[in-house]
Amino acid sequence: MSLSYPVTALDFRRLAQKRLPGFLFDYIDGGASDESTMRANVDDFAHVKLRQRVLVDVSKIDTAATLAGVACSMPLALAPIGLAGMMACRGEANAARVAKSAGIPFTLSTVGVCGFDEVRDAAATPPWFQLYMLRDRGVVEALLDRVWAQGCRTLVFTIDLPLPGARHRDTRHGLGAHGFRATLLKNMQVLAHLEWVWRVAIRGRPLQFGNLAGHVPDANDFNALRSWIDTQFDASVTWRDIEWLRGRWHGKLLLKGILDVDDARAAVDTGADGIIVSNHGGRQLDSVASTISKLPHVVQAVGPDTEVLLDGGVHTGVDIFKALALGARGVLIGRAWAWAMAGAGSAGLRTLLATLQRELALTMTFAGVTRIADIKATHLDRD
Repeated sequence: MSLSYPVTALDFRRLAQKRLPGFLFDYIDGGASDESTMRANVDDFAHVKLRQRVLVDVSKIDTAATLAGVACSMPLALAPIGLAGMMACRGEANAARVAKSAGIPFTLSTVGVCGFDEVRDAAATPPWFQLYMLRDRGVVEALLDRVWAQGCRTLVFTIDLPLPGARHRDTRHGLGAHGFRATLLKNMQVLAHLEWVWRVAIRGRPLQFGNLAGHVPDANDFNALRSWIDTQFDASVTWRDIEWLRGRWHGKLLLKGILDVDDARAAVDTGADGIIVSNHGGRQLDSVASTISKLPHVVQAVGPDTEVLLDGGVHTGVDIFKALALGARGVLIGRAWAWAMAGAGSAGLRTLLATLQRELALTMTFAGVTRIADIKATHLDRD
């Protein structure tokens, strides 16, 4: 076994693959169908080229930014990740604690293992909260009331999930399936990772879905949750439902899951404060465009008054710079932070965030720009 110091997102991905049972690694790592969109989210960043400038005073680089009205050390937030508490011991709470110390926002998923109150207490600040439009509007209202009462003021509402995508890796592992064969398959993978059993399954108890306790028949049972969620997807949701949500939520409202310019304009018309250009990490409809390729079109469609963030494919500080140059106010990372937590815990996430900030600062240095607000399309090489 070779020894090394993990630094990048892909370093931590390799560690996560070794430490997690196969079905958990593939749950976080996989995409829909042939996974072409998932790959394009990453690969298309390489097509964006930068201008290198010299003999500019770059002795003072400032990566500070503002996202959803909150001052941040850099224009980056941790995206919502379902089941993150099964990737690392109390994964959401500990990741939120790291994010707080790094000066960036953390977004808690509705289907996180840790509940909102635990994450808030761990980070000593309310996280952003991610929610879906569930068929049972009473559950939606109850969750909105709960997180608002606990101090949340930024809601990330995911709108690209009328039904789950065709995630073949999950199907192969028997996720959501009942019966002896599915149980045996998962148990064999768990027994091959006894260190995970001790570190997460035992020390990380209770492994339940904290935000949904009281709403799901058995919040401790993944299959029970999956069955309940399957009944809650609502393919009839329209922009009228978002208008209802806008009237119901009095804080910042960010709509996540927009790729099309017409949808972006509709989001503005319904009163969204911001848009997150996202294809759900390539986990929904395969063969749609990458988020970085659609970003400039969405930015142009909504104008400067709407905050546009990018989600999908961001692995480096160079990627962050490119997204900003194409008009994003900031980015979200999902798989990358889950890999870091799974591969090396809180220390791994601290290292990853430090790497991203350092890479961003170095990219700014070589591009001849000292402030985040000054990063423009003019810093891209259009030849």
